Amino acid sequence: MSHERILDDIVTTFFLNTCRLHTRLNENIVQAVLWCASIVAENPADDTEADFIPLITGSAAEFYIEPMLPLVGDIDVMFHPSDQLAIPRGHPPPTQLPAEFSNYVKVCEIIDSHLPGYVYLELCYLLSKCTENGNFSNFEYYNRPLSLNVQRHTGDGSAKLNIHGPALLRDNSSSTLLSVDQVPCIRCLSWPPQATDWPTRHRNYDWPDSATVERVVNNGCDVVGVAHPLCRQDDLNLIRICVKLLHTLSVWLKDGRCRNYFINNCNLIDSSFDVEMVSSQLVGLSIDQVWLSTWFLNNYMQRCFSLCPENLSTLFSNVSMNINLQSAVSAIVDWRLNSTERHVA
Repeated sequence: MSHERILDDIVTTFFLNTCRLHTRLNENIVQAVLWCASIVAENPADDTEADFIPLITGSAAEFYIEPMLPLVGDIDVMFHPSDQLAIPRGHPPPTQLPAEFSNYVKVCEIIDSHLPGYVYLELCYLLSKCTENGNFSNFEYYNRPLSLNVQRHTGDGSAKLNIHGPALLRDNSSSTLLSVDQVPCIRCLSWPPQATDWPTRHRNYDWPDSATVERVVNNGCDVVGVAHPLCRQDDLNLIRICVKLLHTLSVWLKDGRCRNYFINNCNLIDSSFDVEMVSSQLVGLSIDQVWLSTWFLNNYMQRCFSLCPENLSTLFSNVSMNINLQSAVSAIVDWRLNSTERHVA
């Protein structure tokens, strides 16, 4: 038996015999429960009659084993307002809801987008609970988009609060408590059609088993407010997008293909167009963000500056420093906005 095989067996034996199943409450679970209790005690900022319904998720709640070295680095808690509910588009509004929901519930439809896994929410119904039989009747609501604001839940201010994607991070590094990721969401009692193939997907070794799959599906899902990477404001740089478009154009020209928007089999590039020459020019320019930004400044912005009043156009006589350029651009932008408002009025 080789040394590598012996080492594999030793490591395997170590893990199998030192990891144990969770059979009791541990410190992490207790901390998570305490955080849930603090969330329940608070109310949404815009509706004092509603409550937050928390749910422990992530490693603190889902780890079935307890290794010798703790693997739980933080506590994940999702929470949804008791006066909001999401339903898949086309589904009728429910007539019964779990007891934790309020007597008046705003219902929004989940509208699919062109990006897999990303959806829109649109307010459509208002549910009102009948005191006689406990059922909910619905009224059509004005349709308008609904956004999830992660800043609605502020807590008691005892821990540092940072926004990280859809989560509120409470850093408790100065204490013995773990940090907490609190994720606001909207509850959906139905399994989403976007994941309709998951319950019947082929599974090796029958994991998870059918009972677990059924329990997950029956529990529905939660809608979390997070933007697709292509839509995030901090990444939506115009110059970066233009560079990508020019690179894509170069490939299309090289391959001699540019489909008509309405007619797929209609190619807008024919043999009379010297695509190789244009494509080689685009590639030879080594277009990147610095190159394109400089081109825009020298060939477009300078011409725009000449259209401005003299007291503004002279600001661009010395834009060698970025700070001077930023100041000049800000002045032009303000002038442009003010002149547009006066024209519209």
